[in-house]
Amino acid sequence: MTATTVKPTHDLSPEQLRAAFYELEEHHHPEGASTMLGFWIYLMSDCLIFAMLFAAYGVLGTSLAAGPGPKDLFDLPLVALNTAMLLFSSITYGFAMLAMEKGSKGGTQLWLLVTAVFGAAFLGIELYEFSHLIHEGATPMRSGFLTAFFSLVGTHGLHVTFGLIWLFTLVVQVGTKGLIPANKRRLMCLSLFWHFLDVIWIGVFTFVYLMGML
Repeated sequence: MTATTVKPTHDLSPEQLRAAFYELEEHHHPEGASTMLGFWIYLMSDCLIFAMLFAAYGVLGTSLAAGPGPKDLFDLPLVALNTAMLLFSSITYGFAMLAMEKGSKGGTQLWLLVTAVFGAAFLGIELYEFSHLIHEGATPMRSGFLTAFFSLVGTHGLHVTFGLIWLFTLVVQVGTKGLIPANKRRLMCLSLFWHFLDVIWIGVFTFVYLMGML
């Protein structure tokens, strides 16, 4: 057998030492993969937030403190109209994504703006509901039920507000830079966020409003 001569590390140059202990070539990651992964992680964290708010409402929903309850406060036809606004906005956002896939810059912007109209209508009706409840004396400090209600519904409304700001930002970015890959990724992320808010609202409508009226 022939002995293999191993060169002592102290005889190596600094560059050779770095090559021996580190991989100098960077790994290739698909463009935008980390963005989508990070956004999915964010959505999962948001799920936990809403899960805690639903749990709090489940515990405090019957704590009326001799005050008004769901049957005394909720206007179900108005809430149903509000739900329709958000569901329509989800449909129109789907049309915006179809226009994006076709490469239609103007069509994408148009459907995004239509989505914004429905989203703004949803927020307007929700603010009207909150104003009416507070005018009737049903403030968040009145009972545990109202604290949990305003926290859950208000947090969802805050998410819709941020979604609208993001939507208008994308309308400007698409108008300025077109449907470049980065803007397509942003539109995909907002699509996930917007549909996520739809799913959460269906839970709110069922668990808070419908079951509250039964």
